[in-house]
Amino acid sequence: MFGFLSWRKKVKSLKSETYALYLAYKDPRTPWYARLMLLIVVGYALSPIDLIPDFIPVIGSLDDLIIVSLGFFIAMKMIPKDVLKECRERAKERFGKPRKKSWTAAIIIVAIWLLAIYLIYRVLKMLFNLLF
Repeated sequence: MFGFLSWRKKVKSLKSETYALYLAYKDPRTPWYARLMLLIVVGYALSPIDLIPDFIPVIGSLDDLIIVSLGFFIAMKMIPKDVLKECRERAKERFGKPRKKSWTAAIIIVAIWLLAIYLIYRVLKMLFNLLF
């Protein structure tokens, strides 16, 4: 249970740090070469082309993790410290507060899934009756 809580903190920290990098990218004080580095890293992360294909177990995903992490680390070193600090503070403001859970949205999504399952059942039943 305690390991799960530390993972949640790490994921929350990762979200905050990623948003801070996004804010730094949009900030006019960020140099063009830092922006270019961020674009390259994000492009590589989203690209279907990899240095080592993802279908190779462990190593395929590990290269993405290493390259993307290293790219973000290098980009953070290129961003001026005051800009990155300000962006991190803005990101903490956004992700630091606990968010309210939207039960309405959850109920709507569950209802849509139940409706889809029901419709698939009806179509399959109708096809089965037509064929047999």
